[in-house]
Amino acid sequence: MHAAIYNPYLDTLGGGERYTISFAKVLSDVGYDVDVEWKNPKIKNKLEERFGIKLQGINFINDIKRGDGYDICFWLSDGSIPLLRARKNFLHFQFPFKDVKGGSLLNRMKLFRVSKIICNSRFTKSYIDKEYQSDSLVIYPPVDTKSIRPKRKENIILFVGRFSQLTQSKNQQILIDAFKSFYKSGPTDWRLILAGGIEVGVDDYMKKLVKSSRNYPVEIVKSPGYEEIKNLYGISKLFWSAVGYGVEEEKDPKKVEHFGIAVVEAMRAGAVPIVYNAGGHKEIIKDGDNGFLWSTKRELIKKTKDLIKDSKKLKLYSRNATKASLKYGYERFRKEILQLVEN
Repeated sequence: MHAAIYNPYLDTLGGGERYTISFAKVLSDVGYDVDVEWKNPKIKNKLEERFGIKLQGINFINDIKRGDGYDICFWLSDGSIPLLRARKNFLHFQFPFKDVKGGSLLNRMKLFRVSKIICNSRFTKSYIDKEYQSDSLVIYPPVDTKSIRPKRKENIILFVGRFSQLTQSKNQQILIDAFKSFYKSGPTDWRLILAGGIEVGVDDYMKKLVKSSRNYPVEIVKSPGYEEIKNLYGISKLFWSAVGYGVEEEKDPKKVEHFGIAVVEAMRAGAVPIVYNAGGHKEIIKDGDNGFLWSTKRELIKKTKDLIKDSKKLKLYSRNATKASLKYGYERFRKEILQLVEN
């Protein structure tokens, strides 16, 4: 059995790339020979280091020929519909594409070759089904619920997400601005840590962040390895996210969070999420139970202060967050992928 994998964004090392290599690993583990299209085979080491996933038996080659000659082809779409040629073809949408003429006659003809469209969240599905006149399947991304664990907690507010300004901004600057207001009004014994990849699309954004956070307890961690990320999750009490802030969700859904793997990882480590009220965040967070959703910076700061003033509530939300994260584990992902390809 032979499987082909395509993702044009592998070097961004983001959530879609974790999804892609996890799909490849599931197939490899059950006996498939798996080929991933990428011209530089050194990407394999970068993927393993960033995501902590061993990719033995997975080959990186120049061209998978759109699945021609393969039993299975997994293709992450950039919004277009390729003419896939494997025996079974699975088209994955990581972004909620809109107004790209998805329902054209040519696209509908190409979709006859697609066994199933897969989306990473119900949020993404709602746009994809409308745009491409489809009935897609939601398979949530896999989260490492086994090795991510709570550690001795420190007064740390964490955010994990790439610093790239391409397509979707993670809005680290908004978090810095909010933290500065939080810090000025007390308490002053907390730190903000921003961790993420700087491989592509950063330009001078990092310099702006460093300058903006000067003289405040703000730490920027560039392209951390997986063990370092796990440690940060483990020691952090809170997880902030401002992805989607300032965006009209209905008008530009690509710029809000489509799911939120880092949010779930933080929850698994017992860090309570306080995240922007948009997109996939609303599927993960039950507001006032396993975390909070916020809509204004003032609300973000208030909810943070209210929580840290009440140690019992903070511990309760931390336990609830940890419990809620379990449904996104790798074994669940593996089971759903195998059911998909076997059927």
